[in-house]
Amino acid sequence: MGKKSKKSKEEIIAKRLAKAKAGAWVPRPFDGLPFEADLVCLRELVPAATATAKLTEEYGGREVTFASLLPAAWQALHRQDGLLMAGLQVPFSSPDPSRDIAAALLAVAEGEPGTFREVDSQPGEGPRLQDILDLSVPFDVTVHETFDFWLPEDESQRDEDVVAALDQANEAISPTEKLVSAPAAYWTKMAGRVYVRWAHTEDEDTVLNALARLHAAGGNDMGADSGKYLGCFRAHGIAVPVWEFAPDTQPDDLEEGLAAFVTRFDEAAAVTAPLEHEERRAKAGVVSRQLTIR
Repeated sequence: MGKKSKKSKEEIIAKRLAKAKAGAWVPRPFDGLPFEADLVCLRELVPAATATAKLTEEYGGREVTFASLLPAAWQALHRQDGLLMAGLQVPFSSPDPSRDIAAALLAVAEGEPGTFREVDSQPGEGPRLQDILDLSVPFDVTVHETFDFWLPEDESQRDEDVVAALDQANEAISPTEKLVSAPAAYWTKMAGRVYVRWAHTEDEDTVLNALARLHAAGGNDMGADSGKYLGCFRAHGIAVPVWEFAPDTQPDDLEEGLAAFVTRFDEAAAVTAPLEHEERRAKAGVVSRQLTIR
């Protein structure tokens, strides 16, 4: 009897620990995903985009499309043509968004076509994206001008409510393009102003120190006229520096300057010596312009 009672207590403790872990805040929820930076950008910055992914064989091996936004800000959708879709931009989340998305994806995968899952701030215990995705499959991002990717190609399989929501959603899209000279860098035009936002998975202090060294040396720009460093977002535990350019600046205008900037940034990030006086002053300015959005 005593042995059975002891085992029961151990099970209770294990369950309590698992429950506490499931409800614990995760400061960097997408850490460990090779496409962490792009996923964060689609969740926080890019209005209309999709990316490819696949579940592991253990979880069915089906292809998945990650979407910046789904109709009604759903967390996941089993589209009428059978495609599984995960929605990234949702109105709220649990302390671990990775678990939220995984739970929603697995739930709609078990449902019939047309099944959707609304966001849930308490997904409970269960696997995370890091557990259910085949990480060898490239996370190929496609930026769209509309939300037409919500709909199957076959018009007979289209949901009338989703079709009706398209026009209103499309009006809110700001022109955006993924740049090719740096990973997870996006050009966008909002309210007549042009920005480049580049997400980094390096340690935040490494990013800020590199920006400070470049700022102090007058090299924190991408070579385009009127390019100006504005500040840095902190989103899901990673840093996303932002630069502003002249309103007529197009993505192609930036690629050469961005490529050169990537080289300068990598060299600055590799320096491990303490910051010099002017660099420390520059870092104070860099840090003062940080904003945490998640």
